[in-house]
Amino acid sequence: MLWLSRQKWLTVGFFLVLILCVPVEFPEDQFEIFISFSLLLSSTFSSFALTPSARCQWKDDLEAMWMDPAVRAEWIEVGETKGQKVHLSRDPDGQPYLTQTEMKAVADITVRRHFDSILDPEMICAIAELESDRKPLIMRYNKKTKETGLGMLQVYAKTAEWLAGGQGYQEYNVDDNPDLLHKPFINVYFGAAYLKWLTDYQNNQRSEEFVVRAYNGGTKKATHKSTLPYWKRYLVVKEALPSRKHVDAGPSSFHPTNPTSPGSNTNFTYWDSRASPEDMEDMWNHPEVCKEWTKSKEQRGKVRFSQDSEKRPYLSRGEMKAVAEIIVSEYFSTKGIKVPLVCAVADTVSMRFVNGTGKKVGILGVDYKTAAWLNTELGYRAYRVDSADDLTKPFVSMYFGVAYLVWLSEYEGRERSNQFIIQAYIKGPEHVDLEASSCPLWLKFEQALSYYEEPKRDQGSCIIL
Repeated sequence: MLWLSRQKWLTVGFFLVLILCVPVEFPEDQFEIFISFSLLLSSTFSSFALTPSARCQWKDDLEAMWMDPAVRAEWIEVGETKGQKVHLSRDPDGQPYLTQTEMKAVADITVRRHFDSILDPEMICAIAELESDRKPLIMRYNKKTKETGLGMLQVYAKTAEWLAGGQGYQEYNVDDNPDLLHKPFINVYFGAAYLKWLTDYQNNQRSEEFVVRAYNGGTKKATHKSTLPYWKRYLVVKEALPSRKHVDAGPSSFHPTNPTSPGSNTNFTYWDSRASPEDMEDMWNHPEVCKEWTKSKEQRGKVRFSQDSEKRPYLSRGEMKAVAEIIVSEYFSTKGIKVPLVCAVADTVSMRFVNGTGKKVGILGVDYKTAAWLNTELGYRAYRVDSADDLTKPFVSMYFGVAYLVWLSEYEGRERSNQFIIQAYIKGPEHVDLEASSCPLWLKFEQALSYYEEPKRDQGSCIIL
């Protein structure tokens, strides 16, 4: 073992940490391994497993990314410099992810280079959203197949080896080093190769539905009811991709402003101007929020909201969950309202923007007329609501939003289903249609709910989220 290179030792050490699930603090210079887009593209970290043609391709990959107009504009906007390391975005837990713009570019470049543009890049992007939320370091153990999915498209090492050995996809050699599947271009290459194989399964031209459902559950389950929910979520996610819509698709569509990154000098909106001292103390006492705020170097009395590329403030999912937990436990603990449901409603109606979107005001999208009615007629008076501006305060919007959900859960004296409650909350109780088999609003809510529900962990496995 003494002859292993430093790069190999880093690889071995990194995966020992993952297997043992031991939390480790990395020095900032070593942590660059995780957050640099350049290093995830680079062959330096694992050059011993790349083919000769691929050893130099990482430079071409990065150059191709810079050549993409949308990526170039996004990177310049956040202060990245051509020829230097390009930093990956990180979620509140420090996990790196690709923005939707970066994901689209990787898919476009891969399809153009290797698949003669016959695959749909949007299919790849939508599957990456569902499988990993675009996180390249994610690993998930499948107890049915007893294999671990790697990277953004959750590619199995055995599948990549089979595609390379039996199907002729030999641009990259991952036989001896499956951790290469964490690199975006390599992961998308093998994920796309498998999608291509599915499109011609058994020498028959297959439909998009067959391909997507087979990708999720295998070819034998492509028409089974177990893969139908995945297909429905896929349709919603694909329709919401930025390339399909010219309107904003929420904070996840943008490269978020990191207060400590280059080019981040901007005017921030502050939590302390939108919450009482008591509520701020509760936030600081929340373990996940305290960790998130400490990591981003926030100061008591001057905590900044995250911002999208248009400088619109929004709550991280950790912050959203904390606000919901505080409000529900303090004022609605006996009402049977679940925190994940509340958070998913916020994702669906406001995309977590502090000021709301369109006609929806605040994070829960409650209009002033409804809030005033809840306040004066139903006695919800823990927070004051003197104008619509009050509803741009996260705790105020959360309080009246949950109150409205409670009222809808017992609408007309009957216990109501979640589907009724969600449709009624968004469209009004008089417009609920429970007969619709695939209501877009409900599907969008289900997708949002998956972000907040606790993942089911298999004993003995280590899931990185």
